[in-house]
Amino acid sequence: MPAVSAAEDSPKQDRGEAELAKVLEGRVAGEPVKCLHQSQRDRLQVISGTALVFRDGKTIYVNRTSSPRFISNFDLPVFKPFGSNLCKLDQVEFRDRTMMMPGPVVTLTEFIPYTKVEEPDNGD
Repeated sequence: MPAVSAAEDSPKQDRGEAELAKVLEGRVAGEPVKCLHQSQRDRLQVISGTALVFRDGKTIYVNRTSSPRFISNFDLPVFKPFGSNLCKLDQVEFRDRTMMMPGPVVTLTEFIPYTKVEEPDNGD
């Protein structure tokens, strides 16, 4: 990647990383999983230049994709799973919300689950 392109992406990625850090505050990462069932991916948050975030109850799953710089919360993600689950190596196409024109296609990576850190009971 040329240095100019990396420099142009940097502010967007920095904002995205800061937004993701806020979403994950107070949570710890678990072992990566390869697939999410339908019930685990009902609530989606797209963080531009950074990741796709799926919420399932108390767990948040983060997928940074093969090319996070192409992720945009201004575009509509269209998932193209090979089966009923959404899995690593499935593709996501981002389309313009107004014209529905096809845009970048990214490949999903493993989903990292994050759960809240349990606060120790102080006996109060």
